[in-house]
Amino acid sequence: MSFPSAPSSNGSQLNIPAARNGAPGQRFVPLREHLKAPRPPTGGSQPDAGSPALPDPRQLNGTPQRSLSREGICWVAAHGGAGASTLTGMLGGIDLGCRWPDPAQGEPARIMLVARTNAGGLQSASRALNAIREGRHPDGMQLVALVLVADSPGGLPGPLKRLVRTLRGSVPVHQIPWVPEWRLGKTSRKPPKQLLRVGALAGAAPR
Repeated sequence: MSFPSAPSSNGSQLNIPAARNGAPGQRFVPLREHLKAPRPPTGGSQPDAGSPALPDPRQLNGTPQRSLSREGICWVAAHGGAGASTLTGMLGGIDLGCRWPDPAQGEPARIMLVARTNAGGLQSASRALNAIREGRHPDGMQLVALVLVADSPGGLPGPLKRLVRTLRGSVPVHQIPWVPEWRLGKTSRKPPKQLLRVGALAGAAPR
């Protein structure tokens, strides 16, 4: 799924490069598509299997929650394998996968968008940022930062550095360096200082 560029409300364009090729893995699912209701059966036919059902609203004091919460933090993956689950495990919060927070569930309004630093990951981040810029997200959602998780040891090649620099021009960006222990499903004994900064933004400390 692509997120084409569109002018902002003041007629200007955010300097976010448009991504043409989809990244491998799970696709980014806008909330309005994620919550699309199934078609009612007609003439004895079954509902359309391709339309996911609305989730049951969470009951809070007997009343369905219909707006995003001001408490907590959500981690939104721009693509499959972005590292959102790892960051959730390290810093807490809610791992939403590739979707926006759901007002019907009272999920946190504040989100951290997560992507890998390879070309596909940065392109997916660009598409998600375009979706936010175009207003294709639930009311009240707040993007705190874009968190880029290193896809390999060492520095980025020139073209990827330039792409990250372009993204920095439109959104706060925090880069997490390569952590070998994470590849093995372990926690690092000494978390990188960049993770501590992200944890401070998320209102949590590394576990």
